[in-house]
Amino acid sequence: MASSYVGGLSGAFIPVSEDQRMIDAATAGALTLEKLEAMTCVCSVGLDMIAIPGDTKATTISGIIADEMALGMVNQKTTAVRIIPVIGKKEGDSAEFGGLLGYAPIMHVNPYSCDDFINRGGRIPAPIHSFKN
Repeated sequence: MASSYVGGLSGAFIPVSEDQRMIDAATAGALTLEKLEAMTCVCSVGLDMIAIPGDTKATTISGIIADEMALGMVNQKTTAVRIIPVIGKKEGDSAEFGGLLGYAPIMHVNPYSCDDFINRGGRIPAPIHSFKN
């Protein structure tokens, strides 16, 4: 994992497919999607280059994006989500992206539904400034 003086404003940069140690940790099960979400509180970009099963529901992907938006809002920073549903692949498989994009293990996605939450609609509010006091 790039750290200290490389890759990002905070010094943490977590593109799973582009770092061999991140790939190894994800393959071993030591690095999970939930842990990566938590790490985005201190990283400079958000969820980056994470391969997930191709049959992951759209509402589940929307829930992951909503989580990341909420983290960005609370932490007053720009975050992004670059997760890749890989058609025909399941958890434990690997996806080759080529070149600098590398390869990534297909990571486990929480099986619990967030359909009701996502289908409610709504919006993420502007950043909260009162937490600075």
